[in-house]
Amino acid sequence: MSEQMKAAFIEEYGDLTNIKTGQLDKPEAGEGEVLVRVKAAGVNPVDAAVAQGMLKDAIPGEFPLIPGWDVAGVVEGVGHSVSRFSSGDEVYAYARRPKIQHGTFAEYVSLPESYLAERPTNISMEEAGGIPLVGLTAYQSIFDFGELKKGQTLLILGASGGVGTLAIQLAKSVGAKVIGVASETNHEYMKELGADITIDYKNNHVGKAVKKAQPEGVDLIFHCSRGDSFAQVMETDVLKDGGKVVSITKSKPDISDDIEFKYVFVEPNAEQLEHIAGLADNGKIKVPVSKTYSLEEAGQALQEIEKLHTRGKLIITP
Repeated sequence: MSEQMKAAFIEEYGDLTNIKTGQLDKPEAGEGEVLVRVKAAGVNPVDAAVAQGMLKDAIPGEFPLIPGWDVAGVVEGVGHSVSRFSSGDEVYAYARRPKIQHGTFAEYVSLPESYLAERPTNISMEEAGGIPLVGLTAYQSIFDFGELKKGQTLLILGASGGVGTLAIQLAKSVGAKVIGVASETNHEYMKELGADITIDYKNNHVGKAVKKAQPEGVDLIFHCSRGDSFAQVMETDVLKDGGKVVSITKSKPDISDDIEFKYVFVEPNAEQLEHIAGLADNGKIKVPVSKTYSLEEAGQALQEIEKLHTRGKLIITP
């Protein structure tokens, strides 16, 4: 009989109250894989979407299905041909596989060596566990596609969320100017993270407010929100000639064909995680943890993250 581990899992897609906690087979480190003892697993809105079946047509799943795509933990074992890690190493990773089944809301997860990087050590394990998905999403959006550079201006719609807060800090790390759009209650928080200008979407036409604050326009628009802000910005012509638009919420927005646009669905990337870890160790990346949950409370964590109004990261600590 296989060794067992505790995990939070679903046996069918549906309501977030269907999350169960119990014993499942402990994974083994296959060829090229690393077995990680999970110490912290970040909770993201996409985890709730997975459990509800909203991604089942895009990414296949298999039951029992363990949610969770963020992990920080300790290497417990390595498979054949693994050379970068050994038992006892502290690592972190974005853990999405081609099939959704063995996620990080569990005591153990086995991942390809290529997914893993050494975790930042000047922050807690819980903070490290909240970085990979949001950090890589922001990195791939504003750097890989957006090619954001010193002296350019980044406009972030939804700047107080998980991805937006990492985008603020990554942009400031290269010397860019940041305009953050979020509710007024989050303005001080965004400024603490480095935002130069903050705009309230509730009591403003966001496009006109950006135009007033930055008459010369912006180089990159990063769309991380829902609601009307994006349409208001695009109708106000705040994007500079040759500027780019990147979104993580709209794959086919209603914008002019001559605007360079990309929809980003984050991919695992250990090299980028190493870069982010260096920034975190140098004090340039902060990941406030607002609440931690046990595996038995995974359903509560998913219900909370689904509201899209959390500040800071929710973390499961198996």
